[in-house]
Amino acid sequence: MTADSIGRALRALRDASGLTGDSVARRASMSAGKLSKIETGKVRPTVQDVDLVLTAIGVSEEVKGEFLSAARAEATEATAWRLLRRMGPWKHQKTIRAIEAGTTTLRLFQGQLIPGLLQTPEYASAVFSLPPSLPEETRTRTVAARIERQSVLYEPGGSFRFLICEHVLRWRISEPVVMALQLDRLVSVSRLPNVSLGVVPSDRRMPDFPMTCFSLHDDRLVIVETFHSEVTTRDPKDVQLYLDTFERFAAVAVYGDAMRALVEGIRDGFLPQQERSWNELPSG
Repeated sequence: MTADSIGRALRALRDASGLTGDSVARRASMSAGKLSKIETGKVRPTVQDVDLVLTAIGVSEEVKGEFLSAARAEATEATAWRLLRRMGPWKHQKTIRAIEAGTTTLRLFQGQLIPGLLQTPEYASAVFSLPPSLPEETRTRTVAARIERQSVLYEPGGSFRFLICEHVLRWRISEPVVMALQLDRLVSVSRLPNVSLGVVPSDRRMPDFPMTCFSLHDDRLVIVETFHSEVTTRDPKDVQLYLDTFERFAAVAVYGDAMRALVEGIRDGFLPQQERSWNELPSG
């Protein structure tokens, strides 16, 4: 299916719904200009774009499934990070926020960084300062958009399962005090009734390699992050593969008080480092 035919089909569905382009664009967390370009075939929509537009229009799950299939939405799709940077990384954060808002059960596995939904502003700023670092204004807008995403944790109806490898907690990407405060944030969020936070300890036999980080949105969508791109797949076999992988790691993770004790122990290890840094400052 070409970009032109996808756009025409989306426009036909929107016209049938009686909704304006501005209304659908707002619900889909995209600009009216982008929706117009999609509908006219000037821009080929991503899998995420198609899903968000169809959800905004309010089509039935049956129609959505048929349309996504016709649009090859079950095929794996990769979007290079350089393209997302060019479009504005804060806009991508808003797209992810819309996807998370439409997810009943989110499963997220991290073997590289603290999950974005759990990051402090200082930690997030350090993440976006890593090469290739964002310009200061862009970084500020992107961090703000990421922190705004976290409101979904406090909204009714959602369930969140996070798995984080222990080495992620020790992976120092900023000053010790920032790392310590970030780990305090994990302990705090772990007490939310709709959040399950597990840490995969380094001293256990591992069921697999943490080759990448990924998020599972119910049983319909997987978003995988690699060094060069973000990969989205709806293929049922791929989704099941990541579900199985998540559950294997979940089986060896620690939770509750045992998890919090592990996190707090690592946090306390950062504090003496901070004290040494302060003591090394020149006097006078």
